Amino acid sequence: MKGSTHRRCYCRDPKTGKPLGKSCPKLASRKHGSYSIRQELPPREDGTRRSFSRAGYESLKAAQADLDHVRALLGLADADDPEGVALVASMLEEVGAEKAPLPDVEETRRRLKSGQDLIGRLTVGEWLDQWLAAKRIRKSGVSRYGTDIRIHLKPRIGHLRIDRLRVSHLTEMFTAIAEANTVILEENAQRQALIDELATVPWKGAENRARRKTMREALDSMPPFRRITGAATRQRIRGTLRAALNDAIAQQIITFNPAAHVELDPVRKPKALVWTDERVAKWRETGEKPSSVMVWTPKQTGAFLDHVADDRLYAMWHLIAFCGLRRGEACGQPWSETDLANHTLTVTTQLVQDGWEVETSDPKTDSGFRIVALDDDTVGVLERHRKQQEADRAEWGPAWVETGHVFTQEDGSWLHPGKVTDYFERLVASSALPPIRLHDLRHGAATLMLAAGVDVKVVSDTLGHSDTRITRDIYQSVFPEVAKDAAEATAKLVPLQRKTEVEKARKAAAKAKNAAKSQAKKKGKRKKPKG
Repeated sequence: MKGSTHRRCYCRDPKTGKPLGKSCPKLASRKHGSYSIRQELPPREDGTRRSFSRAGYESLKAAQADLDHVRALLGLADADDPEGVALVASMLEEVGAEKAPLPDVEETRRRLKSGQDLIGRLTVGEWLDQWLAAKRIRKSGVSRYGTDIRIHLKPRIGHLRIDRLRVSHLTEMFTAIAEANTVILEENAQRQALIDELATVPWKGAENRARRKTMREALDSMPPFRRITGAATRQRIRGTLRAALNDAIAQQIITFNPAAHVELDPVRKPKALVWTDERVAKWRETGEKPSSVMVWTPKQTGAFLDHVADDRLYAMWHLIAFCGLRRGEACGQPWSETDLANHTLTVTTQLVQDGWEVETSDPKTDSGFRIVALDDDTVGVLERHRKQQEADRAEWGPAWVETGHVFTQEDGSWLHPGKVTDYFERLVASSALPPIRLHDLRHGAATLMLAAGVDVKVVSDTLGHSDTRITRDIYQSVFPEVAKDAAEATAKLVPLQRKTEVEKARKAAAKAKNAAKSQAKKKGKRKKPKG
């Protein structure tokens, strides 16, 4: 197809005001005017002609380079591919009309082969919406992704073209989130300070009432308490974006995933700590927990189970405390997968929350599908629980809701995981024991098994972990007495002369003490009066 470069100027005839065009006498100088290009494009579907035109080049070389670029783009589609030819032609027509930069030849070739928009106007926000709509995962997962997209990703980077998203954009986004955290903390502190001050103002007296009114108005004008976006949440946001961009790469929309290369502060997972006497004493004094993850000692666990021995859900607390089931797994455990005759139960399902709604779902991971061995006492607890459930079924009669679950509400219907957590916290508070979360019973079960000498692989399988490292890193809280025994066993392995001398001195001191006692007894007998 025809294409050409030409030089023109914008001088006008001083008398008529019309453009001089090629008749301008100054065009003899190469420095006068500018160069333009024009390339004929394939006709439209209705047969009308169209072309690509662009002006303003300072040199013939620059104009010729763009003309060659346009021709290279036209050559991407084979002559026997009318659809591809039409797509390229439409793209060039649109680029020319918008005075946009010419698209890269290789990028356009890739887009043409994969059937994508050749201009690449797809934004990050548009792709995230498409990606989320196509996800086929449980509702709670979709809700989590949706929260990250709605609150963080679309407001900050949703307007950017996905093919132009860079690591620097994401670095700026997370920097802005950190700065917003600082503002939130300051505003929360100001609001709390005003609340504390308001609590000190008496209610009686006109002056005090006026002051309280002013302070309440100030409180109303302040932003409400807000949660900051912590390190774990920032990692989750990056994970959501990374997953979405990986799918974009798979569909050949982009070739690079910047979310895989942005650096964030590492998340330090809290270590489980045991409620020792010293920690309990400090908690009672200050009300502060040493860690967000706390584990009861065997004695404390026993005290709690004794405290709730008559509770309707005692069997659930017992099962979680000894076998480490997750909350949703315990709530969703069916009788059909509970084989008391063979002392096993099989975890095949769980109840999960989506907002406040509850739905049944597969276990959290593939390794969550597992067989859990039951001890004799736990089997006995579950047998008594089943008898009580059968009595409840008979009492409710036709109103009984048959779910087939081991643990249910009074009428047989599903337990709500969130309500189970709230109920557990009330039971802990009434027991006068130091506080733990329901999930910490699972931590405690892992710790009990490890302290009892159970192999870590068996513990990992019982808990449904995919890797024993997870068990060691998160759940292995060593009880003080177990640690003391280990320390003593380690110390005895190393023979030290110092130890021998110390032992001799200790024995000598004990011998002297015994001799002194014996001598004192003899003197006492001699001084004893006769008859």
